[in-house]
Amino acid sequence: MNIDSRIFVTGHKGLVGSAVVRELAKQGYANILTVNKTECDLLNKLDVDTHFHFARPEYVINCAGRVGGINANNTHGADFISENLTIQSNIIEASHDFGVKKLLFLGSSCVYPKLCPQPIKEEYLLTSELEETNIGYSVAKIAGLIMCRLYRKQYGDNFISAMPTNLYGPNDNFNLESGHVLPALLRKFHEAKVNNIPEVELWGTGSPKREFLFIDDLVEALIFLMNNYNEDQHINIGTGNDVTIKELARIIKDIVGYEGLIKWNPAYPDGTPRKLLDVTKINNMGWTAKTSLQEGIEKTYKWFIENYKDE
Repeated sequence: MNIDSRIFVTGHKGLVGSAVVRELAKQGYANILTVNKTECDLLNKLDVDTHFHFARPEYVINCAGRVGGINANNTHGADFISENLTIQSNIIEASHDFGVKKLLFLGSSCVYPKLCPQPIKEEYLLTSELEETNIGYSVAKIAGLIMCRLYRKQYGDNFISAMPTNLYGPNDNFNLESGHVLPALLRKFHEAKVNNIPEVELWGTGSPKREFLFIDDLVEALIFLMNNYNEDQHINIGTGNDVTIKELARIIKDIVGYEGLIKWNPAYPDGTPRKLLDVTKINNMGWTAKTSLQEGIEKTYKWFIENYKDE
C-alpha cells in the first residue's frame, strides 16, 4: 500500500476497525475510507456494490462482523452465522467485482478444532470437530477464509486471511451479556469494586487456557501483512503465550483494585480447553507482539474508566 492508496476499513466503529483506522492515520496513510450503516448497510448487497462503485477502494481491510462472547455465541448462533456469512460474502464479492488490488479477511482463532494440538499451527484447520458453543461464528469465518482462497485460485485475486487470537483493548465491548471474557471480567470487577460487592461469581471452572493479544499489536500486524504477505494460506497472529482464566481473573482483579472474593460456578460451560496459536510463521517474517498482558490490561482499564458509557 502507498501512503495515498484508497484503503477501505469496514467495521470502523468496532474494536479492530477503529484501531486499524487510528494506526493507518498514525503511519501517514491519507485516504482511509469508512462508511456508516446509514450510508451503507453491509448486510445489503446493493448497498455494498453501490459504495464500491463510487468509492473505488484499492485495498480493503475487512473488520466488520457480528462478534460476542461465549454466552452470545451459544444463544444467538443463527444470527452469528447468518450475519457474518452475508457481510463477508458481500465484501469479498464486491472486492472482486470492482477490482480491489488486495483484501485482508479477518478471521478468528475459533476456526480451529476444539481439541486441537497445541500450539495451533495454520495447517490444523478442519482436522477435527469444532467447539459447539460458537460453531455458528466459527463456520462463518471458515467459509470466509476458504472463499478468499478460492477467489485467489479461480480469479487470481490477492485476497489474504489472518487468524488473530483473543483480542482486547480500548473501544472493546464491555457488555456483560455479549462481551468477550477479558472486557467482561474487567467491567464485572470494576462494578463490584465501585458498589462494594463482597463476592464476584464467574462462569465455569477457570481452568481453560487462553491467549490474549492487545489491539494495538494486532493492527500493526495487519498493516504489516497488507504490505508483506501475499500467500494462499491464512496466517496466525498472537503472542505465543497463554494463561488460565483463573490467572486472568486474578490479574484483572489486582489491576482494578477489587478486594472481594471470586466464586467459580462450574454449572456454566468452559468452552474450548485451550487455544494457543503457533505464531512461528509471522514471527519469522519479522513481526512479534510487543505488549505484555499486564501492560495491555492496564491501558484498557484506563480507557474504560475515562470513556466507557453503559449501553
